Amino acid sequence: MNQDTHDTSLQTPLLTASDISFGRRGKTILSDISLHIDRREIITLIGPNGAGKTSLVRILLGLVSPDTGKVERAPGLRIGYVPQRVQIPEVMPIRVVDFLNLSENYDNNLCSEVLDEIACDHLLYSPMQSLSGGEMQRVLLARALLKRPQLLVLDEPVSGIDVIGQQVFYETIRKIRDSRDCGILMVSHDLHLVMASTDRVICINTHVCCTGHPDDVSAHPEYLKLFGDAVEGLALYSHHHDHDHDIHGNIVAPGHCDSCEHNTGRTDGGENR
Repeated sequence: MNQDTHDTSLQTPLLTASDISFGRRGKTILSDISLHIDRREIITLIGPNGAGKTSLVRILLGLVSPDTGKVERAPGLRIGYVPQRVQIPEVMPIRVVDFLNLSENYDNNLCSEVLDEIACDHLLYSPMQSLSGGEMQRVLLARALLKRPQLLVLDEPVSGIDVIGQQVFYETIRKIRDSRDCGILMVSHDLHLVMASTDRVICINTHVCCTGHPDDVSAHPEYLKLFGDAVEGLALYSHHHDHDHDIHGNIVAPGHCDSCEHNTGRTDGGENR
């Protein structure tokens, strides 16, 4: 393969949706939605409740067919999906390693390697019921990564995680994008943290209201019309400090961070379970 052909393949979108419309029982849920997802790009899909985000993701994943329009995926595209949450019955004893192997049998060493990639290999033999919110999301992420995805789709990935834990999770997502050379689509209703953790934002409310760089979208009239009360006086979150956090958001290296103290009301960044 020559260099020109290689460059062209990298520029080919992983997924393209064109003129997607969808409705149920006479109600329009999506109208003329078009978007594309490129390799090595983090896209965040935002919108108010009832905007059609879940329906759009189900269509992009191929779980539901649109009424009109089409979705084109790169040949052989591997997609990893991270749901918002899973319910594990308390009476069902299941370890993390067992959970990772529910849909396919993976070597335990591979499971450990993937968990190590997201800084939680110590959880391999832990009971699923004992996991905190942040740990659970990382295990769900590990399950998706075992599929070696070229496109990673995450639905409200930081639900139930405190603000410092959210930032640590988003940092992990960026590292995965860089190390695995994949595209990432995140669905969120959060504004400041996720807006600062993405390359491109697509804001929908049945239709595409606005799309572009987070700075541009945050100043767009349609965005302000939808989220004006929520974002008034709120700058895009930027967190720079001289220490590190573990997967719970706890400080693990010496340093001082006014943002941590301001956002959590405590300096240990502890995550709510």
